[in-house]
Amino acid sequence: MADIKVRIAKRVAKELKDGDVVNLGIGLPTMVSDYLPEGVTVTLHSENGFTGLDAAAEEGKEDVDIINSGGAYVTAVPWVNYFDTATSFGIIRGGHVDATILGAMQVAENGDLANWIIPGKKVAGMGGAMDLVSGAKEVIIAMTHTQKGNHKILEKCTLPLTAEKCVNLIVTEMGVMKVTDEGLVVTELHPDYTKEDIQAATGCKLIFADDLKPMEEE
Repeated sequence: MADIKVRIAKRVAKELKDGDVVNLGIGLPTMVSDYLPEGVTVTLHSENGFTGLDAAAEEGKEDVDIINSGGAYVTAVPWVNYFDTATSFGIIRGGHVDATILGAMQVAENGDLANWIIPGKKVAGMGGAMDLVSGAKEVIIAMTHTQKGNHKILEKCTLPLTAEKCVNLIVTEMGVMKVTDEGLVVTELHPDYTKEDIQAATGCKLIFADDLKPMEEE
């Protein structure tokens, strides 16, 4: 599982451009910052109130005043900027976040996203997801393709939605899929899988790009 998550994080990192302001969701998305291409510097935004998020804090060297939106101890770059929550969400709602990278419980073929609750189960909560998917210029989903064999990419989400038609790109261990008006287009397929494999693991009909490429990792 760890290798699969690294694969996903490496591929997502290739979507980020030098100078981008990027928000990383909790879990797998936080790994993306470890694999940024050489020469690419991004400013990481944390919705609890700062830009300039850096790596996880080393054990024994935690600063109790510096945590990310998931409550984990982190470090900050020298040019960090701290602010209140109202300002933080003003940045998001004002369209100043270039990309948000989130996990998902379900994604529909039209870009609907469900990533905050499973009815009847205890989960982390909403966080800033609703604001992020509405305010960020691009929404990228980084997740494993299935959950215990169950489809996570569907014709329609069955869980409560975070937002409608908000997802632009989905990256899993099996491939890269772009949300379009025609449907979900596979633009890259990992060499470990065939077209039949990824289709069988998906709960909606996939469209394969004419210029389908092997999924890039390095």
